[in-house]
Amino acid sequence: MSDILKIGKYEFTSRLIVGSGKYPDFQTTRDATLASGSEMITVAVRRVNITNPDEENLMDYFKDTDVKFLPNSAGCTTAEEAITLFRLTREATGIDLIKLEVIGDTAKTLYPDVIETLKACEVLAKDGFTIMAYTNDDPIVAKRLEEAGAHAVMPLAAPIGSGLGIQNRFNVVFIKEAVNVPVIVDAGIGCASDAAAAMELGADGVLTNTAIAQADNPIEMAEAMKHAVLAGRMSYKAGRIPKRPFATASSPVDGMIF
Repeated sequence: MSDILKIGKYEFTSRLIVGSGKYPDFQTTRDATLASGSEMITVAVRRVNITNPDEENLMDYFKDTDVKFLPNSAGCTTAEEAITLFRLTREATGIDLIKLEVIGDTAKTLYPDVIETLKACEVLAKDGFTIMAYTNDDPIVAKRLEEAGAHAVMPLAAPIGSGLGIQNRFNVVFIKEAVNVPVIVDAGIGCASDAAAAMELGADGVLTNTAIAQADNPIEMAEAMKHAVLAGRMSYKAGRIPKRPFATASSPVDGMIF
């Protein structure tokens, strides 16, 4: 219970964040989210309804839970679009914890436009939002986002939905060293071992959507992700042994009987 993830004014006991896209229906989204143990679910408010009470609303499926909604700006390509979207969403829902993402390449890579993201971050921070900023795996940009007011930075592991896992492990470590806010590895996670690897590198958390939603059994994969994040965190805190080029005996050789 003492290992709390703090993002701005918010605190979480789970370090796994899940998404809400690509599920067949809202009930499966709920079941997988609860199986994951996550306390936060991110929602593309341009694509998934959480604001219109007259239509099927995802929030209705989580009314009896402690899961927080994390609106994201998926689909926005400019700072202005993201700023307007979050202001309208807060007006409609009262939610001020947001995942800021501004996409620069919508045709192929879905890589973020970090310049537009920085612009939006500065404005939204002044507006009083608690910002989790999606970015590339660049420690310089991560630091700039922190300086712009981001309460967490979310470097991609690989392109969104690719399932490729962490493509540059060194950059996760460099980002962790560069900033003083939580580092949440986001995008490209494909299976439980990818999530564990991210946590073992020192990430403060992991966000995954496609790996769970499009698994053959989303509920089982969600539970696997829960255990992977826990195991990876414990492994990181325990401290791994150094890597060596040669073998070392498991038992001492001094004082051998014969």
